[in-house]
Amino acid sequence: MGKEISQSESDTGYGGERAVKVLYDALEDYQRLLEALEELESIKAYDEAKASKDEVIPFEQAVEEIERGLK
Repeated sequence: MGKEISQSESDTGYGGERAVKVLYDALEDYQRLLEALEELESIKAYDEAKASKDEVIPFEQAVEEIERGLK
């Protein structure tokens, strides 16, 4: 009927350990790429803010103005 599986094949699930390692490495690479992308997005946002002609105010002042506007 079906293919017989040797003990060594069943322990590793037909190369399962290798497949898990490959997937784990791919996940680590993906996470590193996401971190790099987030860093680049932050740099881009900073560059855009520096290039704008908007008035620069301290964070605390901005929060106060927002809270005043919500009341």
